[in-house]
Amino acid sequence: MGENIEADVYSLEVARRLAKERELDLVEIVPNADPPVCRIVDYQKFIYEKKKKEKEVKAKTAKSVMKEIRFGPNTDEHDFNFKVKHAIKFLEEGAKVKAYVHFKGRTIAYKEKGEIILLKFAQELEEYGKVEMLPKLEGNRMFLHLAPLPKKIKK
Repeated sequence: MGENIEADVYSLEVARRLAKERELDLVEIVPNADPPVCRIVDYQKFIYEKKKKEKEVKAKTAKSVMKEIRFGPNTDEHDFNFKVKHAIKFLEEGAKVKAYVHFKGRTIAYKEKGEIILLKFAQELEEYGKVEMLPKLEGNRMFLHLAPLPKKIKK
């Protein structure tokens, strides 16, 4: 119930009187319960504590970062390896990687090349991350999503 008050079912008038005697507020905690759960507390302190808890919860939630790596349908071996090294670094830092092949103009005719590049990319990174979404063509881009592996499983 609150400050030095036995937890019990009280009528609204009795609860208000108890709160007034202690110069505190009657705060409804669980309105959907039958009967509703209330507490006798200092309302300002209650709000402050609530905000503090929400801030702690927000700070603990993992912030996922999405890094993008762009390929062309005719990306050569050196550029490919360079981008794989960057992707490894991103995955080790815990970021997700979104790799895509961008088709300009008539290069859309090389969809197979783009898919091969993305599948090869996923294969190179299999010990650092897992594929979340297989290559998928959307407009003039083909996407592949990778998520980092949990730290314990990594070799």
